[in-house]
Amino acid sequence: MVVKETYSFYSDDIPIIVSIESKNDEFVLVYNASVSTISQNTEVILDKVRDELVTKIKLSLGEMTDEKKAQLVRTKFQDSVIYLLNKYLPDLKDNVKKFLVTYLMHKSLGLGKIELLLDDKNLEEVVINNASEPVWVYHHKYGWLKTNVYLNSEEQIKHYATIIGRRVGRSISLLTPLLDAHLETGDRVNATLNPISTKGNTITLRKFAYKPITITNFIENKSISVSAASLIWGAIEFELSTLITGGTATGKTSFLGAICGFFPPNQRIISVEDTREIQMPKYLHWIPMLTREPNIEGKGEITMLNLILNSLRMRPDRIVVGEIRRQPEAEALFEAMHTGHSVYATLHANDTQETINRLVNLPINVPKTLLPAISAILVMYRNRRTGIRRIFQISEILNTTEAKFNVLLQFDIKQDKLLTANKSQRLIPELELQTGLSEQEINENLREKSLVLSWLVKNKIDGVNEIGKVIATYYTDKENLMGFIKK
Repeated sequence: MVVKETYSFYSDDIPIIVSIESKNDEFVLVYNASVSTISQNTEVILDKVRDELVTKIKLSLGEMTDEKKAQLVRTKFQDSVIYLLNKYLPDLKDNVKKFLVTYLMHKSLGLGKIELLLDDKNLEEVVINNASEPVWVYHHKYGWLKTNVYLNSEEQIKHYATIIGRRVGRSISLLTPLLDAHLETGDRVNATLNPISTKGNTITLRKFAYKPITITNFIENKSISVSAASLIWGAIEFELSTLITGGTATGKTSFLGAICGFFPPNQRIISVEDTREIQMPKYLHWIPMLTREPNIEGKGEITMLNLILNSLRMRPDRIVVGEIRRQPEAEALFEAMHTGHSVYATLHANDTQETINRLVNLPINVPKTLLPAISAILVMYRNRRTGIRRIFQISEILNTTEAKFNVLLQFDIKQDKLLTANKSQRLIPELELQTGLSEQEINENLREKSLVLSWLVKNKIDGVNEIGKVIATYYTDKENLMGFIKK
């Protein structure tokens, strides 16, 4: 066995030690999580306490999941745990007792060891495939890993799925064996029941990014060059509508969120998402909106189209949409562009040509004549072997009725660089028209922006609000900011 890395974190009051290990009998790395302060003997006593709690406290599923009763249940449970710990472990210190209470809360009322995994900020996904296999996790550094965590039975997986469903007002059963929902934390959960998933019951938890990837991170990770980022900033400053496209897990939404930091602070922004992923600086005039699934009775649904149409009545300057999927929402967005709103959205497509094809064909089916409302297309790429993410193409839509485009920058895989492909036929001329500046003056403006971005990277300023403050200062007090940066 070879240990690749060790680190620790806290889940509430519980200290967790993680070891990433390479084992001779495994073809993937193993994620080994342990609660260091609990001995095997203590674990045996805790199991005895938990068994006694089951007989002592008769909690219905409704009590365990009803938000209104949650605090009452927690208090009831906590008092009983303390009583039993005093009975079996009378010499415990208060801090140890607090820790053990939290531990038992996780095991008895929550998702057990799954709760612990969800608190590891290095993990993007936690996956339960069935009771006979270990839990899998997706680590931002190592990719997919097996864990040392197992679920006891298929019934336990079903029980966890039911608890999650009740928390968000959804049900999962043999009649409705699929669950797709968003938790209050922003995490997304998908669950399936056997026999729909033939190997057993499943739960997939996609974690909300509490610290989003910012433009500084994208530059540091070589996902985009400083000069390319400054070009995008220029296009955004002067309200040119932009699509971010790419395949699955290429970082489309993350990059969309990152470039939202370029918005001026004196404009009203409405974002529309299925899942709350985009985070913007607090200095922006931003209204985030989320879709809503129908309840158990099939009522109360709020769709992406509902929110897009509603946003047009909220006097937005900019509209940000998580993903374009269907014709009605696409038509609404293109109508918004043609009425003077700048729109920023993601679309699932692997390159610029595929983006065009998806837009003009079913199920989106936008007329070719409307496409020039989009000024720029940014294509994301992910190497599935290494996990690295890069800007693959930056293209401009030409002002024609034939859905033509011009690739400005193209990623070269061998050099691992974004290289100039063609001279701008629309983007730079459109910036000249919007600003009244010459091409030379536009280029000087972009060089200024490059200096700001390079300064952010050099000084490791990568927080959403910290970057937002610098960008806001650029718009409101550029002279002083540039003087400070150039020192």
